[in-house]
Amino acid sequence: MKKTAIILGASGLTGFHILKSLIQDERYDTIKLFSRSKIEGITSLKVKQYIGNLLELEQFKADFIADEVYCSIGTTKAKTPDKSTYKAIDYGIPVSAAKLAKANKIDTFLVVSAMGADKNSRVFYNRTKGEMEQDVQEQKVPNTYIFRPSLIGGDRNENRTLENIGLKLFKIIQPLFIGPLKKYKIVNASAIAKVMIFIANTNTYTEVVITSDTINAISKNN
Repeated sequence: MKKTAIILGASGLTGFHILKSLIQDERYDTIKLFSRSKIEGITSLKVKQYIGNLLELEQFKADFIADEVYCSIGTTKAKTPDKSTYKAIDYGIPVSAAKLAKANKIDTFLVVSAMGADKNSRVFYNRTKGEMEQDVQEQKVPNTYIFRPSLIGGDRNENRTLENIGLKLFKIIQPLFIGPLKKYKIVNASAIAKVMIFIANTNTYTEVVITSDTINAISKNN
């Protein structure tokens, strides 16, 4: 029997790669997108779009039914300078999604976090991601996987000047990242998407937290 996948954040860089990959994947016949506005240009008959306020995700409960949830939702400080709004997005949406997954007996939940996530961090961004990870795991969805990429590479539709500068600098110094430093290497959004789908379809994978070095390694070998 073919599968149904839910994507949160399909308009973003990683989410769009997940969407493209699932459209091409014959194991899936239905892909549900939950977003605040319609994503244009999608012609696949697999895709169903549900439009509404993701900060009130509970409204979608009746339609939030699938085999897997891919959550790559997130914002930036530049886009969302207000900390309460930022937390409502980066913490609130993934945790609400995990709660719905539990309530609707969805067995697989995959979420993109960030390197440095730490619920005890003094840095707001890292602390928010850490708290999100903790509360997602507390829902005890049987197959929960947290992806902690370093800088994410790929072609974006939006201009992020500082991030682009950071990516260029990282590319120059990446050869120095060996041993424990491998987790700081840039990871392409396409690789994250590929590995998320691979792990969702691998019953034997036991690690819960997957960092950039592991993402890059799995992507190259599969």
